[in-house]
Amino acid sequence: MRKIFLFILPILIIVALVLVVMGFLQVRFEEEKLLDDLERKARAVAEGMELSVRDILLTHNLRNARYLVEKFQHRERRQGCAIYDKEGRIFAVTERFADWQEKDRAYIQEVLSALAPRGAVEQFKEYTLYSYVLPVVDEDNKAVGLIEIIHDTSYVFKRLTEIWKRISVSVAALVILITVIVSFIQKQIFILPVQQLTEWFYQFQKGETDKLRPFVRKDELGRLASEVEQVALSLRVARKAVSQEAEKKIRQEDLWTESKLRSLVQAKIGERALCVVSNREPYMHVLDKEVGRIQCMRPASGVVTALDPVLRSCGGTWIAHGSGDADKKFVNSKDKLGVPPEDNRYILKRVWLSKEEEAGYYYGFANEGLWPLCHITHTRPVFRETDWRMYQKVNQKFAEAVVEELPAKNPFVFIQDYHFTLLGKMIKEKRPDAAVALFWHIPWPNPEVFSICPYYKEILDGMLGCDLIGFHVQYHCNNFLDTANRLLESRVDTEKFSVVRADKETFVRAFPISVDPESADAADLAASIDKLRKDYELGDKTVILGVERIDYTKGIVERLLAVDRFLEKYPQYKDKCVFIQIAAPSRTHIKRYHDLMGEIDELVEKINWKHSDGAAKPLIYLKRHFSTDEVIPFYALADVCIVSSLHDGMNLVAKEYVAAQKDGRGVLILSCFTGAARELTQAVAINPYSTEEFADSIKSAVEMPVEERRRRMEAMREIIKENNVYRWAGSIVAELAALKKA
Repeated sequence: MRKIFLFILPILIIVALVLVVMGFLQVRFEEEKLLDDLERKARAVAEGMELSVRDILLTHNLRNARYLVEKFQHRERRQGCAIYDKEGRIFAVTERFADWQEKDRAYIQEVLSALAPRGAVEQFKEYTLYSYVLPVVDEDNKAVGLIEIIHDTSYVFKRLTEIWKRISVSVAALVILITVIVSFIQKQIFILPVQQLTEWFYQFQKGETDKLRPFVRKDELGRLASEVEQVALSLRVARKAVSQEAEKKIRQEDLWTESKLRSLVQAKIGERALCVVSNREPYMHVLDKEVGRIQCMRPASGVVTALDPVLRSCGGTWIAHGSGDADKKFVNSKDKLGVPPEDNRYILKRVWLSKEEEAGYYYGFANEGLWPLCHITHTRPVFRETDWRMYQKVNQKFAEAVVEELPAKNPFVFIQDYHFTLLGKMIKEKRPDAAVALFWHIPWPNPEVFSICPYYKEILDGMLGCDLIGFHVQYHCNNFLDTANRLLESRVDTEKFSVVRADKETFVRAFPISVDPESADAADLAASIDKLRKDYELGDKTVILGVERIDYTKGIVERLLAVDRFLEKYPQYKDKCVFIQIAAPSRTHIKRYHDLMGEIDELVEKINWKHSDGAAKPLIYLKRHFSTDEVIPFYALADVCIVSSLHDGMNLVAKEYVAAQKDGRGVLILSCFTGAARELTQAVAINPYSTEEFADSIKSAVEMPVEERRRRMEAMREIIKENNVYRWAGSIVAELAALKKA
């Protein structure tokens, strides 16, 4: 409507201006005509009275003068008459104009001097009148007095007002008529064809090819639609051919690669669009206040690390919370943009949340409730009714955003993590044909622990709306099946590993997540390592590395205590080893995390004070966000990497470190409470709660012979190479495709 108004507005302005100007000219002409008519009438009356007035003034006959002027008393338009003597004083005046003599009448002397008649509009009290003054002369052409005829002009202005009203009505009627006609023409010529073309494109984009109708228009839009129809036909044929070719490639390739995953997606999903949903976005735009420039960065997240290569390889749409302070500046009208920025491979759609929504859904229910509930790390979960309501609201908001993006036929939705336990059911309610998978990236507790949550029934019911639920390890799958069996009215099939609730079957599978083994490749890695050694004055010291978000589940405090104990028990390593801890601040709005940062800061300061005997410090603490590209040189540099999580679904830091160890000289110290410990059995296993054992394991890793290091690392690299992120994603796609066919 706004565009129509902007289109019509210039026309209306031009038409209105023309009519107003023409109306103004007409009114001026009519006004001049009426005043001219008044002047002729007044002159005729004055000239008719001229002889009588001359006799009256010459004889000073006041009685006849009054009689003459009073004849105007009852006339409708000729309202008054005044007779002046040769000095310009009023000799007689109509009674209704008795106050006329109080008016400033400078024009009287001008007429007496010039002996020329004068007609003009005069103001008297609140009235507007027309005055015509005629000089009266004797036989010698000398003034003996004046006659002034006073006319009412109200009918003149009334007539002009009526003309303006007619003009205004005409302008308004014409504006309305033009608006209606132009709107109708614009709708027929522009809007309807564009709407038809838009609907055509919408159906094509959604994959509703059976609903597409030929465009019969012969104009340019019709030609455009006709050309698009041909392209659409070619695309459908090409997609079918690609799908068949992809099936062949899958059978030929043994190792899972980006190419094989792409072929699998094309073969199993075909024209169905892959839609990934997560809370964390893969790319965020933030303002760097130090340099005053907006930067695009990849946030520190295991989900992002795993899924970004998947979406790069097979395309699709990633829907996530737009949390960057400059995110809104880079999206289009549909809140979308192509990513990665330098090489657009898939679409990122950002969903906007208010501070209240983010506080309740993310910081509140998800991270003060579900996160500590599922990670058994002795942090009490907090559940608030207000947080739960906000969690429901945000899940509904994401459901609407997802449904808006789904194609017409058999879409594939891949939901990530504990932020969206209700999303699967919400999507299924609107699109029951959608294939929906939920991957749970954190541990799943036993039924007794999970029943602590006051909303466990709603959460389980929402998750079981999905067709497939994935966990990192089989142990978590077993816990989930036990939870559904104990806490819900459902049937658990232990042979098929599925849960049936309300005639809806949901399959539960273990899919160990991994990384892209080629992600650590970099041509200038050696130069980066040399730069790190120089910048941090590492020399030839043994480098021991830790990389985490600051989270109480990651065992950072336990690691620092073990480092402290290691330096106490084996002081000979104080000058031979340096510990580098990379820690990205996380969820700082939550008190438990804020307190944890303070505790770590104090512990780092204490260890450095206690064990440093000069300028060099045994512990380097880097508390900031590092991009993936920044972390890889640290992985390659480190002789030992410590992963000491107290409870973890998988932990991709361990796998990233292994992928970066191209020369095989590194040692991985790995907590037995991580999912990665089930695959990376060649790592040095630790119990992070056992400080003594932990300290001794650090010594064992530092002293491990080169041959054993290489043997262990090579075995782990083979596991990562075979069970990479493409295999993980491919397994989920293949499993869900098989389930849907069954």
